[in-house]
Amino acid sequence: MQNEVKEREKFGSRLGFILVSAGCAVGLGNVWKFPYICGENGGAAFVLIYLVFLAMLGFPILCAEFAIGRGSGKGAARAFEVLESKGSKWHYFKWVSVVGSYILMAFYTMVAGWMLYYAWLEASGKMTGLDSEKVSAKFASMLGNPGNMTIWTIVAVVLSFGVCALGLQNGIEKVTKVMMSLLIILIIVLAVHSVVLPNASSGIKFYMVPNLDTIRSRGLGPVIFDAMTHAFFTLSVGIGAMEIFGSYLKKDRTIGGEAVNIVVLDTFVALMAGFIIIPACFAYGVQPDAGPSLLFKTLPNVFNHMAGGRIWGTAFFVFMSFAALST
Repeated sequence: MQNEVKEREKFGSRLGFILVSAGCAVGLGNVWKFPYICGENGGAAFVLIYLVFLAMLGFPILCAEFAIGRGSGKGAARAFEVLESKGSKWHYFKWVSVVGSYILMAFYTMVAGWMLYYAWLEASGKMTGLDSEKVSAKFASMLGNPGNMTIWTIVAVVLSFGVCALGLQNGIEKVTKVMMSLLIILIIVLAVHSVVLPNASSGIKFYMVPNLDTIRSRGLGPVIFDAMTHAFFTLSVGIGAMEIFGSYLKKDRTIGGEAVNIVVLDTFVALMAGFIIIPACFAYGVQPDAGPSLLFKTLPNVFNHMAGGRIWGTAFFVFMSFAALST
């Protein structure tokens, strides 16, 4: 068993490990879901509760998954079989991870297809010059065409298999290091652009100043539940995914230290995504509680008002596609 662990391909660098691990965490939960769930729950007050649950639940569970992965040298499907004492039944929990991963894959590949489709729309110029109503109509048109969505979902699956087929260092690590670095740079540029839009100050106030009236109107329980579950979702914990990365974590690295790096990077991207989308909502008259469609209704408007917006829009949805695929 020990020889099998030693023969596994390893990450070429610590940065590669951090970016690939963060690539699993940084994804749709940060740039797609966080802004709209923040809008549904009143902005800044939700952000504060979410950060508390990240520290109380997200970080400790991430450390636990890293520990299981590093201790066993295996992923979620076999980790407990290696670690459990003889005669115990801990390995039965692997089926939660296996089944859950298949369900998550069905969700992610579909939405990754949406991202790829929007990258094509931006690149082909089909989004250029559209007003807010026509941008919203584009999203509705996509949802009404299941054949088109199926094609783009298949493209997402083929791309995923292609990268994995290249191996850990030459495929996953090399591609992730480049794409995640570019995604972070692009997110910062877009955030700066959004906060200087007309009427963006109202969005910044909504995002940064707690509004307890919103919490009272929706109910404290639902807000807490959304914040708690999103802390799990955004870090990709609770399903055993991070056990896989923990199995590649070198012994000379502290589990807590690597977990902190990933939590900080993940949270930074989520907060920057809020600065991109929430001010843009107020600038272009889109409700910040518009739900899952928020990303597709808001950002194309931002790109249409940017110099070289077609290029920026294409790049953003390409990198968003990768953020989904890396997860």
